Amino acid sequence: MTTTFTGPSRSFAVWLILLASAGTFAVTMGSRQTMGLFMSPLNTQTGLGIANISLAFAVGQLWWGLTQPFAGAVADKVGAGRVVLLGVFLVALGSFLTPYMTSLWGLIFTIGILSAGGAGMAGPSVLMAATNRLLPPDKRAMAAGIVNAGGSFGQFLFAPIVGLLLAGPGWVAALHALGVIALLALPAAWVLKGNAKPAVVSGSGAAAPIAPLSSGQALRQALRTPSFVLLALGFFVCGFHVAFLGTHLPGVVASCGLSTTVASWSIALLGLFNIVGSLGIGWAMTRWRSKSLLSLIYTLRGIAVLVFVFAPKTPTVMLVFAAVMGITFLSTVPPTAGLVAKLFGTSNMAMLFGVVMVTHQLGGFLGAYLGGRIFAATDSYNWVWYIDIMLAVGAALIHLPIKESAPLRAAKL
Repeated sequence: MTTTFTGPSRSFAVWLILLASAGTFAVTMGSRQTMGLFMSPLNTQTGLGIANISLAFAVGQLWWGLTQPFAGAVADKVGAGRVVLLGVFLVALGSFLTPYMTSLWGLIFTIGILSAGGAGMAGPSVLMAATNRLLPPDKRAMAAGIVNAGGSFGQFLFAPIVGLLLAGPGWVAALHALGVIALLALPAAWVLKGNAKPAVVSGSGAAAPIAPLSSGQALRQALRTPSFVLLALGFFVCGFHVAFLGTHLPGVVASCGLSTTVASWSIALLGLFNIVGSLGIGWAMTRWRSKSLLSLIYTLRGIAVLVFVFAPKTPTVMLVFAAVMGITFLSTVPPTAGLVAKLFGTSNMAMLFGVVMVTHQLGGFLGAYLGGRIFAATDSYNWVWYIDIMLAVGAALIHLPIKESAPLRAAKL
């Protein structure tokens, strides 16, 4: 059963679901990407050490990815609303409970399982699939950019708020505030309910619906498609880069002898300029091939990190570096999601993009964990930066052979 949107009702439905998806991503991403600011207070409170606390954050990176294929499969069948409802609740619960954990296993449970798992359920695979089902193909690229920009706006908004709370009431109050803010996304669950089936949208650019495959059939076909495998491998590199910055950027700032204020504003600028990058990539996807844009993004990342490693570590340099990183930070998500939709349609998109997110978060696990381990062993983050540069070069090359055409699959209805 499908729904046809026309005229004003279509426009209202489009903007409402964009607002719900972007707003939810703002809350979950804002919460996740500011957790690095709690690394030092947690270490002081628990005495576990940076390397052990990094493990809890790394488990969160991995679990955030592992939840997405399953959350996506459920959302593909019953709609995104129920999945988002549970996800938002778990994010809030994890934020509330974290200050009371004094052991490594306790932090793994609250940060790595509850908060990260909830953010995965209310994450990009579910949210972008919801928008892709509503819109015709020629509108999906910009919509993906808008949803992605919502996550970036959340990071930009949350970072200075958390910084102020850390300097004022303290880190416990800051975590509790994140839990309360997460609950503000609950109304989005109602907006996103009942969108399990792809909508047929009237007007130019609407594609004929494709006979849906089962989740198992779609997954088997994807894993036999070289372009999908290359896309997933490239996204592994994105996860390494993003998780390292999200977890350890405050530590990088501190290791350069700069203040917590510089750290919080670095994270904020990362989010602010990712809004520019997200909207810009949505526009660019309507003009250039997604695989070429992905190669360009990874190339720019590698160059920016290389320049930063050899630059003087002043507040200005740090903030400029954060801004440049922000432009490329999550701008890989819309073209990656767009390629999944282009290759396999939207019927199983949440599940298949969730599979790609698993590889992203395998990279995220290594980025978060190795960042702490290498710093503990060398008292420097330099070797992490060297690894990041090499991975960026590899990712830029691995996207070039991708074919942006759908493989043979179920016939059109």
